[in-house]
Amino acid sequence: MTNQKLKNLKKDIAPYEKSNTKDSVWQIINTIVPFVLLWYLAYQSLSISYLLTFGLAAIAAGFLVRIFIIFHDCCHHSFFKNRRANYILGTITGIITLFPYSKWGHEHSVHHATSSNLDKRGIGDIWMLTVDEYLTAPRWLRLTYRMYRNPLVMFGLGPIYVFLMTNRFNRKGARLKERMNTYISNICIVSLIGLLGFTLGWESFLLVHVPIFYISGCAGIWLFYVQHTFEETYFEKDDEWEYVKAAVEGSSYYKLPKILQWLTGNIGFHHVHHFSPRVPNYYLEAAHNSSVPLQHVPTFTISTSLRSLQFHLWDEQSKKCVGFKEIKAYSTNQKKKSKSVSSRVKSEM
Repeated sequence: MTNQKLKNLKKDIAPYEKSNTKDSVWQIINTIVPFVLLWYLAYQSLSISYLLTFGLAAIAAGFLVRIFIIFHDCCHHSFFKNRRANYILGTITGIITLFPYSKWGHEHSVHHATSSNLDKRGIGDIWMLTVDEYLTAPRWLRLTYRMYRNPLVMFGLGPIYVFLMTNRFNRKGARLKERMNTYISNICIVSLIGLLGFTLGWESFLLVHVPIFYISGCAGIWLFYVQHTFEETYFEKDDEWEYVKAAVEGSSYYKLPKILQWLTGNIGFHHVHHFSPRVPNYYLEAAHNSSVPLQHVPTFTISTSLRSLQFHLWDEQSKKCVGFKEIKAYSTNQKKKSKSVSSRVKSEM
């Protein structure tokens, strides 16, 4: 992208990079209030039918995803103009969604600064190996990687591992303020769960909240995965990596039905968010529509996005994501070539 095109793109997005207090407050109301109401109705419905409870819990899970988007915007300091207001609301919504505000905010900022950079993988992203790295890796590492990329593990065990385990511990080298935020969040989470469990009964609490937690967790991991994992995504070594290309080519536009777009806080416009994290979620669609270049990015629907499950590795030669089946054929051809070269050398000796 030329400097002039980049300037024009920034100019198109600039009007949407400022939050509106009225819109932010309204989003808090139309998100947290329905979530609490649905949670209460799900609890009350336990005496009627668990099928009804589960249905209400599934809807509540959608609102929990929306609460996470508010938390996510607070981490980018884009939900409110005031930094302290973002910190307070971010910590509160982080407690509700089981995310430590300061810790996750730091890791997510690193993700934005290094997304699609092959030399800076490992923080705030999904584990992605290149074809060469996979083929030269020891067997135990290949097995671990295949297990990690298995949908049952990634989306089945992923929410439990991320929400209940990694989110509970500070990263190495975290500063005191960040560590204290994690400790306070953990204390508040345990206290809130304890209060609800002892007040409502542990069985009732778990029957309501476990499906809410699990469904929202699976949805959250899927959204993050699918918007960075597609065939012609973008990955480059550090010396050739470009922030704008990583944003508009390494992130997709996930075109969801309007109700799902609303519940997910417009995060389907992920390319816009990566280009400018300062745009609050309620302006992402408008920003997308205002810029022609941002409308010509990898676009997927629910049905077409399912293809992303077959992509596991980055092929630096073809500049595409490929699957394990393709690698198996590639590995077989490499072995044949190696044997052919070895035989030719022996015959010449």
